[in-house]
This record gives sequence, structure tokens and C-alpha cells, in this order.
Amino acid sequence: MTATTTTAGRTVLDQTVPARAPWSAVVHRGQLLTITDLGGNQAVDCLLYDAHDTSVRYSAPDTLQAQGSLFLTTGSVLMSSEHTPLMTVVEDTCGRHDTIGGACSKESNTLRYGHHTWAQHACVENFLAEGARWGLGKRDLVPNINWYMNVPVEADGTLGIVDGISAPGLRVTLRAEADVLVLVSNCPQINNPCNGFDPTPVRMTVTEPEG
Repeated sequence: MTATTTTAGRTVLDQTVPARAPWSAVVHRGQLLTITDLGGNQAVDCLLYDAHDTSVRYSAPDTLQAQGSLFLTTGSVLMSSEHTPLMTVVEDTCGRHDTIGGACSKESNTLRYGHHTWAQHACVENFLAEGARWGLGKRDLVPNINWYMNVPVEADGTLGIVDGISAPGLRVTLRAEADVLVLVSNCPQINNPCNGFDPTPVRMTVTEPEG
């Protein structure tokens, strides 16, 4: 896609990811990645890797320990398995995001919702298909980020997957602190309310800030 100039800087990538589809790109150090929830209440499963050494990848435990908070929002630094920063959330118009709920899979769908769901497409399959383009396999999948997914933690420690708090046009913007391979599954889940039971497209925009 031809780069254009916007008020936020030079746009180097601007793509709409269809409902249920995977996406990936390398976001270079200093660039900004904006994920826009076009339809509202659409979970966006996300994995991050050092683009030059994919054995260094997003770590949910390191991220939660470093920020001292369970949810992700503006100011959250997304840490690697080497406890180095990969990306920082610099803007969030939604309010909070999940990193403990994990990714849906054919196996988890079958366990949670019944054997009749076994053939349904899921985020793990999206990650495997898109990750294969970068030489990644099942051993490279780790606990992921779920942008826009609402996973409250009850007083007794149980987790719920409930109606989202997002709305059409809300966005989260991440600044790359290194050259980062971003792997996304625009979640195809239809058995719980993480997508409002109706998966919708999202927009991925990478910009080069001015100055």
C-alpha cells in the first residue's frame, strides 16, 4: 500500500482485517501501531515477538509483574520473556484489556461448549497459520493479549468472559520499543460474548511519528 501523510505522521501500513481472519506485520522501533475496533466488542488476540530473535516473545507474567496490575491500558509496557520492553500502550480509548484469558482453540471450544463445536475455526488455528509465514510453530505460542476482551476477576479468583466494554471506533495505540513482529487473530469465537456473538473487522494502522 502506498504510504500517505496524516496529522499523526506518515502512514506506512493501513489494513482492515476481516472478521475471523489472522494478520501479521513487523512494526519497527519507534513506530506506532493502532488497533481500531470498527464494529465494537471485537476481541483481538495478539502475540509479540522480537523481529530479529523470535525466541524472545511477549510474556504475560513479566508484563503483569512489571506494571503491578492485572489489566492493560495506557502506560502498560508489554514485556518480553527476557524482561525487556517490546511495546508500550500510549493511547487507549477503551479503558482496559485482558492478558490472562488466553486464546480459543478447537480443543477449548470442544471442552467448554460441546463436541459439536470441534470443527469451528479458532484463534490458535489463526496463530498457527499466520505464524507459519514467519517460521513459527505450536511451540512458539504463549499466553497472549486479548485487546478489547472483558475478563473480570471475581473475589474468589474465578474468571468470566462477559460482554465487552468497547464500542465502534475505539482504539488502542502501541509504540514499538524494538523491531517487533506482531501476530494477530481477529477472534472468530461465536460461543461466548467476547465478540458479541458476531465477529467483525478491525483496522490495523502503522504510522511513523513526525520528528
